[in-house]
Amino acid sequence: MTILVTRPSPAGKQLVNRLRTSGKCAWHLPLIHFNPGKDLPHLPQHLANLTSGDLLFIVSQNAINYAHPWLKQHEINWPDSLHYYAIGPSTGLLLHGLSGLLVSYPETGSTSEDVLSLPTLAGIDGKRALILRGNGGSEVLEQMLLQRGVQTTYCECYRRSPIYYDGEEQSHRMQTLGIDTLVITSGEMLQQFYQLIPEYYRCTWLKKCKIIVVSTRLAMIACKLGWTNIIVAKAADNDTLMRTLL
Repeated sequence: MTILVTRPSPAGKQLVNRLRTSGKCAWHLPLIHFNPGKDLPHLPQHLANLTSGDLLFIVSQNAINYAHPWLKQHEINWPDSLHYYAIGPSTGLLLHGLSGLLVSYPETGSTSEDVLSLPTLAGIDGKRALILRGNGGSEVLEQMLLQRGVQTTYCECYRRSPIYYDGEEQSHRMQTLGIDTLVITSGEMLQQFYQLIPEYYRCTWLKKCKIIVVSTRLAMIACKLGWTNIIVAKAADNDTLMRTLL
């Protein structure tokens, strides 16, 4: 098994290093990189608009990696009167470690559906919620909160930008390396990677690879694009991906 990891650094590079240490042949082709989001200067006002008992959702570690230093630089603390929720254990533990706040997260799974299945989110009609996230991404969390009667606001804490490659060159390289297993952790990257690969290589190589994704939603996209050997990891963090790949 020769593995291609497409998730961005630092998590992608860390996963590749761990796989190599475990004796696996692994390569890294990050598809996106991150920059500060346009809404960071508005984060203090967004927080001030919330009242005791309102909800704050963090969709990824990247949101914390940009929001927390910005607040710290401006000597602003995370309000302790809010209910904090993270999509996935790694994100929740990161914010807890930095702030000391109680952060709720699903024990298994790293999707919007998983976090919204928590019992404490059953009766939230009339609450307000702030979602810290990047540009674009899934609208599922907002839609499900609106269905539960929650007034929802986004704060773009970071911005994803694609990394451009020569598709012919990379396809030839990956086939030469013997890549037969792909790790793709978002729908955006799945579509981007598929579009990168020329049609010839899609048929002769790409769709024959095993693909590891992190939700049933991504598995459905992969199936529609033509993959048949699809494995859904239980979560998107590197520990879970390691267990899936080993």
